[in-house]
Amino acid sequence: MSLYTAFDLGASNGRCILGRFTGERLDLEVFHRFENGSVEINDHLYWDILGIYQQIKSCLINLGREYRHELRGIGVDTWGCDFAFLDKQGKLVANPYSYRDPQTAGMIPSLFTRMPKEVLFNLTGLQFMEPNTLLQIHVLQLREDPVLQAAATFQHISDLMHYWLTGVIACEYTNASTSQLLNASTRAWATPILEAFELPPGLFPEVVSPGIVLGSLRAPILSETGLDQARVIATATHDTAAAIVATPAETSQFAYISSGTWALLGVEIDHPVLTEQCLVYNIANEGGAFGKITLLKNIANLWLLQECRRQWELEGEGLSWGDMTDMAARSRPFSAFIDPDDPVFSHHGNMPAKIQRYCQDKGQPIPADKGEIIRTVLESLALKYRFVLDRIINLTQTPVEVLHIIGGGSRNTLLNQFTANAIHLPVLAGPAEATALGNILVQMVAMGDLASLEEARQLVCSSFQLANYLPQDGDVWEEQYQRFLMTINL
Repeated sequence: MSLYTAFDLGASNGRCILGRFTGERLDLEVFHRFENGSVEINDHLYWDILGIYQQIKSCLINLGREYRHELRGIGVDTWGCDFAFLDKQGKLVANPYSYRDPQTAGMIPSLFTRMPKEVLFNLTGLQFMEPNTLLQIHVLQLREDPVLQAAATFQHISDLMHYWLTGVIACEYTNASTSQLLNASTRAWATPILEAFELPPGLFPEVVSPGIVLGSLRAPILSETGLDQARVIATATHDTAAAIVATPAETSQFAYISSGTWALLGVEIDHPVLTEQCLVYNIANEGGAFGKITLLKNIANLWLLQECRRQWELEGEGLSWGDMTDMAARSRPFSAFIDPDDPVFSHHGNMPAKIQRYCQDKGQPIPADKGEIIRTVLESLALKYRFVLDRIINLTQTPVEVLHIIGGGSRNTLLNQFTANAIHLPVLAGPAEATALGNILVQMVAMGDLASLEEARQLVCSSFQLANYLPQDGDVWEEQYQRFLMTINL
C-alpha cells in the first residue's frame, strides 16, 4: 500500500485528499475540507494566505498521527494566475490579491502600450484575460504599489505553499504558464516581456517541471508531524493541468472540460499553436504535465449558478444543487440565451438580476422564475461549449471522438446531457475529484509507483466509475445553436 496526499486549493474551499494505491487500484478519501475565499478590505479582495497554510500544516499534523511512516508524497495544486512576493529575507511581503479583485477590470489594453498584442501572444501563447499575472503586476506598477519595492522573489500560490513546507524556492511549470510571462516554446521566463515591463529577471525563480521532488518537510514541521518518509513534490500545481492528467482517455482524439467554477475546455497537444487564428480566437496554450500543452479556453461556468444560489440564500431560500437541477429540468426549454463570458457576469453581485437584465437588453423573453434562470444558464453553457470546441477543432484540424467532463461539474447530469446534445458527440463524465486525483498521479509517477501518463490514465479507468451520455434531439439543438449565435452575436 502506497499513500499520497493532495492539497487541492480552490477559490471557495480547500481539501486534503488521501490516495491509497494497492498496486491495482487507487482509492481517494477526503481527509479534511475547509472553507476558503477572498477577503474584502478597503475595496480590494485578498487571499488569507496564512490561514490557508495553517490549514495545510494542521492537516499534516493529523496525517502524521495516523500515517507517520507510510505517507510517501505531498503536493499542492491551486488555481492559476495569483501570486505573492517574498522580500530579500524570504518573508511574505503582503497578502496576495484575488484574481477577482476589480483592479484589473478594463485594463488589458494598457498592456499593449508596453508590448504589441501580437508579440505578447507569439511569446506566451496565452489568451488575454483580466486575471492573468502579467496584468495584475502591470496594474501594481501603474498604481506604484509599495509591495513592488520590497519584492525580491515571485511565487505562485502553490509554489509559496511548497516553499513554506520545504524551504525550496522554485516556480512549477504548469502554473508559471498561466502568468503570461513564460515563453510557450522554450518553457522559460520570456526575457523580452520582462524587459518591456521593467521586471528584474532575478525576481523570477527557476522553472521546474511537474513531478520534480522538492525534498523533505522542513525540520520544525517534521518534528511536529513525524512524516519522515514523505517527500514534497512539485506536482502539476495548476489545478487544470492536474485535472487533465486524470482524464480517463482511451483514445488520442478526445477533448476535455475541467468543470467547476470555470470550465476549461480544450485538447491535449505536443507543441503550442501560435497562429494568428489562435490569437483571434483568444485561445490559450497552457502548460501540461508530461511534456504536454493544453490548448484550451476558459469559460465562466458554474460560477453563474454559484452566484445565483448565493443570492437566493441571501433572500432566504436555500437551494441544494439537486433542487436547482430539478427546477431547471421542469422548466421551459430554450426560453433565452446568455453569453456566460460577458463581462457583466464576471464579478459578485445579484446574478439572477444580471441574467434577467441581459436577456431584456438582448430583446429576449425574461426568465420568469428560478427554474428558467437556471435552465437558461445550463443551456447557454452547453451551447458555448459547442462554439469553443468548434474553434479548437478548427485550429488543430484533428477530429474529436469523445468529450470528457471531469471535476466537480461532472456531477451535473442535466448539463452533461445538454452538452452531448449540443456538440453531437458522446460525453463521458467523471471522475469528480479529477484535480486531486491528477495531483496524486503525478506524485506516483515521480515516486516510481507508475511509469507514465498512459499508465496513470489506465489506473483511472480501472479505479473510478464513469457515466456515459449520448447525444439526443440533434436537429433541435442544431437549430437552437444557430439561434444562440445570432442572439449573443458570436
